[in-house]
Amino acid sequence: MDIQKSIADIIGKIKTDKSFAADFSKDPIKAVESVIGVDLPDEKLGAIVDGVKAQMALGKDGFFAKIKSMFSKKS
Repeated sequence: MDIQKSIADIIGKIKTDKSFAADFSKDPIKAVESVIGVDLPDEKLGAIVDGVKAQMALGKDGFFAKIKSMFSKKS
């Protein structure tokens, strides 16, 4: 299983499917299982859930804005 591809697929589904986004918010492990179609132990799916949450957090917080602010001059 390609974890990076699974993460990208899940993020795409979260962005386009509000119902799935709500499901992911309530029970991320179950939501991930529904997308990848493989029944794995929760510990294995946890890595995918963590990856999705990390990628989503980067997008929400404006990753590039944070980097830019690190190098901008302070007044």
